[in-house]
Amino acid sequence: MTALEKATGDVVLKFEPFVLHVLCQELQDAQLLHSVAIDSGFRNSGITVGRGGKITMAVRSTHCLEVPLSHKGRLMVSEEYIEFLVHVANQKMEENI
Repeated sequence: MTALEKATGDVVLKFEPFVLHVLCQELQDAQLLHSVAIDSGFRNSGITVGRGGKITMAVRSTHCLEVPLSHKGRLMVSEEYIEFLVHVANQKMEENI
């Protein structure tokens, strides 16, 4: 809170979701991993094939959070709300684990 009160610009609380990149030898390996990821709840997962044929499977969570807290140095939310957001972000981290 002390750092937030000293801020002169915009402040955003941001929680990034879990991401795991796996380099796969064969497309069928990536497809199998993709199926497992989707079935496990990682709905933002996907497969990319690079120019050189490199196959990458990205396992991605949907647990993101991005909330503005201040604008031009002015706090826009209460301390109680910030504590709530930190609790939510910590819950999302536990879900990632």
